[in-house]
Amino acid sequence: MTLALFLQHMVNAISLGSLYALIAIGYTMVYGILRLINFAHGDIFMLGGYFAFYLITTFFLPWWAAFIVAIAITAMLGIGLERVAYRPLRDSPKISVMISAIGASFLIENLATVIFGGRQKGFPIPAFFNKLLKFGSTSDPAKVVTVVTISVIIPIVTALMLVILLWIVNKTKTGMAMRAVSTDLDAARLQAIDVDRTISFTFGIGSLMAAIGGILWALKYPQLNPTMGIMPGLKCFIAAVLGGIGNIGGAVLGGFLLGFLEIMIIAFLPGLTGYRDAFAFIVLILVLLFKPSGLLGKNQVEKV
Repeated sequence: MTLALFLQHMVNAISLGSLYALIAIGYTMVYGILRLINFAHGDIFMLGGYFAFYLITTFFLPWWAAFIVAIAITAMLGIGLERVAYRPLRDSPKISVMISAIGASFLIENLATVIFGGRQKGFPIPAFFNKLLKFGSTSDPAKVVTVVTISVIIPIVTALMLVILLWIVNKTKTGMAMRAVSTDLDAARLQAIDVDRTISFTFGIGSLMAAIGGILWALKYPQLNPTMGIMPGLKCFIAAVLGGIGNIGGAVLGGFLLGFLEIMIIAFLPGLTGYRDAFAFIVLILVLLFKPSGLLGKNQVEKV
């Protein structure tokens, strides 16, 4: 393998890992607050891509305006999902909430199939995201690294969103409330913290992250279908578990590690390309066997 080809794979790995990290943050935030795996997170990711698609193709909004509106709508839907599917079951056994999350996931997928149709749709890619950047020797094509601008934009957006999120969590009163609710929900109520509002805000931020991830995914892999969120959602859940679910830094680390694993295994062992998705689940099994708390997670006793 030449250096140029290796660098090409590195760029792809960083781009894919950044996408996984961005979406995994939403999983880990909700779990950190409620100890709940939001299995509908991948479907929220899918809705973000569809909303952007229709705002561009049907309402003819400029791509930047369509992206902003789509992200806002998706965030509000995430808040609505929490109020309808999760809040009424907050004091119920964890298994009830998990079943509700799975049911919400199936409901969103089937509603999307009815409303948007089951056929794949090609996402319109603005020219800005599809430019080719070439690095290396122009005289020797084998030494040239070709990068699509979206592959550069994805890590930048992920880094920016991570900085903003860490500032919110660590430097604002809302972030302080989130940390208090995460530590002890009942004690937070005694401190006059509006728990419902804090949890809704957390779902809104998580859904916003999913929407951004869905739009970036559609720009990188421009095909939309109602089940497109299933596999990325599962992989990002695995990334969150790998890094330490409930830990924002762990979610980012897990996303990058999973992205690198997928791309590099295919790069060095191309015959295993058909088993690409299987590697993620092998990682999940190994983590649960040898490091259940994840790389950056802490061992916790589940409250009954």
